[in-house]
This record gives sequence, structure tokens and C-alpha cells, in this order.
Amino acid sequence: MDTRRLELLLALSRLGSMRAVADEHHLTTSTVSQQIAALARDTGAQLIEPEGRRVRLTPAGRRLADHAVTILAAVDSARLDLDPDAEPAGTVRVGGFATGIRVSLLPIIADLRIRYPNVDVVISEYEPMEAFTLLVSDDLDLALTYDYNLAPASPAASLEPTPLWSIGWGLGVPSGTPAESDLRAFAESTWIVNSRNTADETAVRTLASLAGFSPTIAHQIDSLDLVEDLIVGGFGVGLLPLGRPTGPGVSILPLRNPEVMLTAYAVTRTGRSAWSPLRAILDRMRPPPGDLQRPQWPRPEASR
Repeated sequence: MDTRRLELLLALSRLGSMRAVADEHHLTTSTVSQQIAALARDTGAQLIEPEGRRVRLTPAGRRLADHAVTILAAVDSARLDLDPDAEPAGTVRVGGFATGIRVSLLPIIADLRIRYPNVDVVISEYEPMEAFTLLVSDDLDLALTYDYNLAPASPAASLEPTPLWSIGWGLGVPSGTPAESDLRAFAESTWIVNSRNTADETAVRTLASLAGFSPTIAHQIDSLDLVEDLIVGGFGVGLLPLGRPTGPGVSILPLRNPEVMLTAYAVTRTGRSAWSPLRAILDRMRPPPGDLQRPQWPRPEASR
């Protein structure tokens, strides 16, 4: 069975059209169709069926696409294992959320440059869903992502997450708000959530539902400093990390029953973590055995 044909079938299951697969793999649509047909002959099963002007995978095609994830990962792993002790060299493309980059990547860069001068790291900022998409399409080698215990992420089956650290979050409110305030006291408040990821909105809606109300989502903001400014300005309330120093006019109320915990992850494509330059980075990121650490916020004070 030709692994190249499996790659095309897996791409078809993800992209949904022969033309899109052809564009991604720099082939003609006819070539993609011929390769899928050859794969059907190899397996003795009908893998696709017409759907209007497009095609879709049959149940057998979907099962083979699921197997392809494992097969292609095993092939990648076997190739890497041919030279497992190679000196790390190459460019590692890392994308992730800003705090994950500050906490997990930047502290190890200097040592990495000294130990492995032939390893280059290219860094981009992405929210988790953006990073997952780039990993699946092989446009990233390593993603630093996060989720909340109330809004767990669901990366694709072809991705492998490793938990790195956790930190509690509370409710950012104007200073002077009674510390013992119940969440229901903010039922009439407007709420501030992230603009590029839905995890904190899901966490907010879950918290509010458990407290017996539906929150009014009014503002979508990425910058935590700007979230603070909106809180001070009376525009609403929002989730903020408990370990982060706040500016004047903002307090953070702990949340209990349930707590809100953010967990950071290093995510790679399955089978890729043995690639020597990527492995060198992951080995320095992974936490020691035991409970996940709760790191200090990466800035000594809130920037103003």
C-alpha cells in the first residue's frame, strides 16, 4: 500500500474535495483521482462516492483514513528512528499563545543555542485552534496551546498533546468589590472574553450556568492589560489569572466550586516528537514527574 496515496486520502477526508487536495499537494485533480482509485484497487474497497459535484468518503474510506493517521505516524517514526542519535539540526517552527511562549519557550532558548547551534527556532503567536490547524497541515512543528478544565480542547487524532503547567484563574472585578461576592452578584454585569479563542467564553458560560444565569457577552479582547482597562472603566468583568499582578483599580476574586484552571500543552503531530531538534526542545519543556507546576507569571509587574 503506497503511503503517498494514504496521505492523499487523509487530506481528502480533511479538505472534502479533490481540487483542494490537488492544490495543497501541488498536483492535478486528475492525478489525485487516479491515486485514490489506485488505493481503492489496492484495498479492494470502494473508498469514495459522488455527492453532487463533489465526492465524499464511504464508511470504508473513513475507516481507512483513520488507519492512515496511525500508519503515516508509524512511517514517520520509523524514518526518524533510522538515526535517533543524530546531532539536532534544523529549523523548528513554534506557534502558540503569548504566555506559553514566555513561560515555556523563551527561558530555554539561550541554553538551546549554546548546546545546539545548528537548531533554529521560528516563533509565531497563535490561539489554540489556529495552531491545531497549522499542525495538521504541517505548517508548524510545535504548538503551545491551552484549555480550561471547564472547556477542554479537542485536538485532532493526529496530534499528541503533553501537559506542561497549570494556573488558576479568577474573576477580574473593580477594586472595592467585596471579596466574598457570589458569582450571582455579577448576573447583570457585562462580560469580557477572548476574541480569537472560544475557550474562556465556554468557561464563562459554564460558570454562569452553574450559578443560575446566562451571561451577557459584550466585549472580545485578547490583551489582558486591555481587559483590565475595561474593568477599571466600568465596561464589564472577565477572567484573569490569579498569579498575575494587576494594575490599580482591579481585583481578582477566586472562583470555587468549581475552580477554573488553565493548563498549557506542548502539541506535536503524532510520531514527530522523536525528530532530534524537536525532541531537544520538548525534553527541556516537559515538567518533572508528579503534579503539574504552577509557574510564576512571566512579568514582574503588570505593564502600564
